[in-house]
Amino acid sequence: MKPIPKPEKAAVTKYDSLAASLGEKLGAESSKMFGMPCLKIRKKAFCGLFGSDMVFKLTGEEHKKALALAGARLFDPTEMNRPMKEWVVVPYKHSKLWKEFAIDSLKYVG
Repeated sequence: MKPIPKPEKAAVTKYDSLAASLGEKLGAESSKMFGMPCLKIRKKAFCGLFGSDMVFKLTGEEHKKALALAGARLFDPTEMNRPMKEWVVVPYKHSKLWKEFAIDSLKYVG
C-alpha cells in the first residue's frame, strides 16, 4: 500500500472543523483508519481524510449522489483494484458537501 497522500492545510482545517462539529453535536470520536484521520461512532468508522479528500461510507441514493460528483470514485486504499464498494472518495473541490455526506454516513453506520 502506498503512503497516504499529505493533505493540504485547507483540507485539514475543514476536516478538523467537521470533526469538532460532529463530535460536539453527535458524539463522533476522532480516530485512525489505514493510518489516516477518521471519525467513528461506537467504534465504527464512517468518514476519514485521505490526502486532501474525504472518504465516506454511504449507501443508496447518498452513495449515488457522491459518486456522481466530478472526480469522485470508490475508495481503494490498497490501490490494487479492489475498491471498498460502500466507501466513496469525495474530492476537496466538493468540500462544501462534506458535512452533508458525513451526517448521511454517520446515520448509515450508527
